[in-house]
Amino acid sequence: MRFWNWFTFRNKSPAFDDFDDLIESAQKIYLKSLAIDKSAELMARLFSKAEFLFLKDGERVFNPWSYLINVKPNLAEGAARFWQRVVYRLIVANEVLIVLSDDDQLLVADSYIRREYALYEERFESVVVKDYQFKRSFARSDVIFIQYNNGHLDRYLGELFDDYHKLHNRMVESLARNNQIRGTLNIKGASQFTAKQTETLKKYSERLFTAFKDRSVAIVPMIDQVDYAELTNKTATANLSVEELKRLKYQFEDEVANLIGIPTVLLHGDVAGIEQARQSFVSDCLKPLIKKVVDELTANFISAYDYHQGYRLEISHVIERDLLDLSSNIDKVVSSGAFRINEVRHELGYEPIEEGHQIIRTKNYEVTETAKKGGENETD
Repeated sequence: MRFWNWFTFRNKSPAFDDFDDLIESAQKIYLKSLAIDKSAELMARLFSKAEFLFLKDGERVFNPWSYLINVKPNLAEGAARFWQRVVYRLIVANEVLIVLSDDDQLLVADSYIRREYALYEERFESVVVKDYQFKRSFARSDVIFIQYNNGHLDRYLGELFDDYHKLHNRMVESLARNNQIRGTLNIKGASQFTAKQTETLKKYSERLFTAFKDRSVAIVPMIDQVDYAELTNKTATANLSVEELKRLKYQFEDEVANLIGIPTVLLHGDVAGIEQARQSFVSDCLKPLIKKVVDELTANFISAYDYHQGYRLEISHVIERDLLDLSSNIDKVVSSGAFRINEVRHELGYEPIEEGHQIIRTKNYEVTETAKKGGENETD
């Protein structure tokens, strides 16, 4: 582009809205990322407390996989950190792949290629863990592959990546404009110039451009009819206010929390309605996630034969309950004979005890004599 086309007349004011839009886009992307991270980390921290139990007819039994998934999945991290990372990736990436190395380590894959087939078992190729890539492929039955299947969250994350792409393009454009030489050229009496004078002035402008472009220090002679004013780097910025940022941050956090199923009351630490929010969170968010993990681990660690023999895998301690708050209700359901002690302990995530399978009734519920006879005549 010739230097003559880079000038605008003084009557035209240059627009600097691009820089403001760039800052606002970057702030929104940052807040979206924080919102996703906050909800995913909340779920991951809760799941890091999980204890995996292998049961036979409701009683805990030994299983060789127990140490690996409860204590030390691999040489680099303990079980709490491992499962926190698994759940975080599951929510953010909508799926997670765990492979077993040749030396019996459970490793979370950073990237992989999934090959799906209509009639054959799918396979995972080019599996990468940190800076190591496995040379072999893994069959579906040899890995732990959990899918979150949250289409709404997946689309939200897709929109976030689109925002990143747009921000990158706008940054490139903004940098290019920032490095441009921009200015105004005021020509006195330009309407009275002859064609020859206009051509002379045009050549002068070209030489002026060459001096600015090719020299680090440019000294050029000026003429009476021309006034040149530099506009480069004279841009204004306008950021969002603190209150606007706070409202925008809460908006993004609420959007992500609703997509995952986390009540916003829990996310922001509000007191009002906290108990109802916890119940909703457990039933609508935590239990479905636990069920997905249990189903996948059961398929990998328990054979079909053992499953029919009564072997089960369960997860406890993810959902914490205050026994003192529940003591009155526990007493009611046990003392009335509606539930056995071990059934209540199982629901609360505790192991069964001896004689806990018996029905205990401390309150006598019996049919009255009147009800047995069908009622008495009031005239008798």
